[in-house]
Amino acid sequence: MLFMVIEHVRDSDPLPAYRRFRDQGRMLPDGVTYVGSWVEAGFARIFQLMEADDLAALQQWILRWRDLVDFEVVPVVASADMVGAVAEFLE
Repeated sequence: MLFMVIEHVRDSDPLPAYRRFRDQGRMLPDGVTYVGSWVEAGFARIFQLMEADDLAALQQWILRWRDLVDFEVVPVVASADMVGAVAEFLE
């Protein structure tokens, strides 16, 4: 499954999270794959697309960062996959 993870950086200060990332990496557990990320211009939010077969594995990753970041997790489907899923209803 794909998840759009919206990270809300505490106090709009990304430096503590960037320091940890520099020192310890992304700290992903087995079963979680980083796909890509985008940072809001003001650094208040980071949008990460993650892939995980198991939500519990994604939650393990979240627990490793919870002291610096608040998380919003939204399950998503690729647009191309959704087009295929709704194709029969388009006729």
